[in-house]
Amino acid sequence: MLLQKRTNVLIARYRIATWLLIVLTLVCGAARQPTVKMAPIVLRPAPLPFTPKEFYIAEVKDEREDRKAVAYLIPTPASPGLPLPTTPQPVDLQGGGLAGIREFIQRSWSQNNKLRPLIIRLKECKVVETPGATKGRVEGKITIALAYDYRREGKPVHLVEYRGGARYSRPANSFSVIEPTLRQSLIAGIRYINIWMDQEAGRNEKLATGIQVNFTDYIRDAEDDTVFYTPNRPLKWNDFTATPRGGKYAALVFPSFAYQGGSEVVNGVIQLNLTVKVYVIRSSSWVKDAARDAYSLNHEQRHFDIVKLVAERFKRKIQPDSLTLNDYNSMVQYKFIESFREMNRMQEKYDGETGHGTNSGAQEAWNSRIDADLRKYGIKQ
Repeated sequence: MLLQKRTNVLIARYRIATWLLIVLTLVCGAARQPTVKMAPIVLRPAPLPFTPKEFYIAEVKDEREDRKAVAYLIPTPASPGLPLPTTPQPVDLQGGGLAGIREFIQRSWSQNNKLRPLIIRLKECKVVETPGATKGRVEGKITIALAYDYRREGKPVHLVEYRGGARYSRPANSFSVIEPTLRQSLIAGIRYINIWMDQEAGRNEKLATGIQVNFTDYIRDAEDDTVFYTPNRPLKWNDFTATPRGGKYAALVFPSFAYQGGSEVVNGVIQLNLTVKVYVIRSSSWVKDAARDAYSLNHEQRHFDIVKLVAERFKRKIQPDSLTLNDYNSMVQYKFIESFREMNRMQEKYDGETGHGTNSGAQEAWNSRIDADLRKYGIKQ
């Protein structure tokens, strides 16, 4: 009896193992079922339904994380009776993803290199398929992500990014819908930047093609503690309101200059509007009672004139041909700092040569030099 039981157990185990082997063979056979080898996708040239008037594509860069293939497609079984595979197969564009898209762009429309050169950065271009809910059909999803840069003065300026794509459904044995859907998805990205460029070309600073500098002198009458430079309003002794200090100097004035402003884009040209202020701070300027004469006031006025001359030279340094569109603000600031240092050096030289006004001969020479420069810049007749 015991031997019979052991025999029955062994038979049962053998049957289970046999069935497991059969199931495993079927599963592995299905996983390794033969499929039709898939050819690379060839993007056909397609004339754009619009004509870019503001740009041309100068370069395409590949920044995709996955560069193995553009598409992951469900293959067709080798025999009609076999089930649809569930694992997609990598399929690239002919010549590779980047090369295929470059060729598609080059062959689809002529590039007018007199327009703005744009760079397309390919962030994502992927087709992913899965078996459809309906038997014998495949569902596909296309994802397109593009970044656009404007190559201005040899440097890329980031403009905008685009993200789009499409979905499709196809019969398991037909791939004809993939190429036109991918092609139209790429064209949609070009259409997007074309619309954006048309809208922004005349008003977006990133797309500016030139720069115009417009200066205004701040010449309002004295305001509270500040006296602004105007040729017909020289300094007066009542502009010196600070308490006199001890020491050998009879008077002291504190002139300086500054600029402020902003920019706007008009018809594609940056209008850089700058206002220059040359001023004296009353509460920092003082005079001793014994020095309130015309000679001493002239010496202090010449300090004011020197600042005006430096400001005029600063204005002439800020010209369109000395600025770049990419970094004009920093360049203006740098030239201002240079001019500010020039102002300090010139003031020190003036006081040093005139002995702070005590050397009348040197003072007269500086008076003549300053007047000549004021006439040169049209400040004084």
